[in-house]
Amino acid sequence: MKILVVEDETDLLEAITQSLGKEKFLVEQAIDFDEALDKLVSYEYDCILLDIGLPNGSGLDLLKKLKKGDRKNSVIIISAKNSLDDKLAGLDLGADDYLVKPFHLAELNARVRSVLRRKEFNGQEVLSLNNLKVDFSGRIAYVNEQELTLNRKEFDILTFFVVNKNRLVNKTSLAEHVWGDQIDEADNFEFIYSQIKNLRKKLKEHHAQIEIQAVYGLGYKLIEI
Repeated sequence: MKILVVEDETDLLEAITQSLGKEKFLVEQAIDFDEALDKLVSYEYDCILLDIGLPNGSGLDLLKKLKKGDRKNSVIIISAKNSLDDKLAGLDLGADDYLVKPFHLAELNARVRSVLRRKEFNGQEVLSLNNLKVDFSGRIAYVNEQELTLNRKEFDILTFFVVNKNRLVNKTSLAEHVWGDQIDEADNFEFIYSQIKNLRKKLKEHHAQIEIQAVYGLGYKLIEI
């Protein structure tokens, strides 16, 4: 899952990034309004942690732009402002949660997992497709109750396909979801082909009743078999 942290306090920004990274999230950063807007225009995120008070603009204005564009991102406002008006304004604009500074990083991580479950998995922590079971919170996948040995990227790819089952997933969307804006440094999609090849091999070896099909020239699709 990919998260954007919009925060101008560099120490807090790094602490949040490291904490979420330990939870196996892909985390990107923005330190001001303009950088955040540029990333939000260019990339998709599963969750956005958004400070209200930013250099060059307001986090609430970013939230307005997101919702005006009908983006489905989960948004958690993180702010030192503890007034009821600020909280209500953020929630009215479509924020999913509001956390007041200072806060414990463990609480922030729990809030992130909670909004992601609500939005992406309809509140579920475990999702089953035939004989495949994916534990999102534990980041473990099973086939016939036998654990699959997956690296971080393979699990993220599998999760993305499971959430988008029976839908065509193009290579660019998949790359941005799993690798973030680091894909700009790549010359081609060989890194995707390699990870998907390994994932498909492991699913086949365990006789998973799902298949990641290649759609020539377009991308991939996960189907139940």
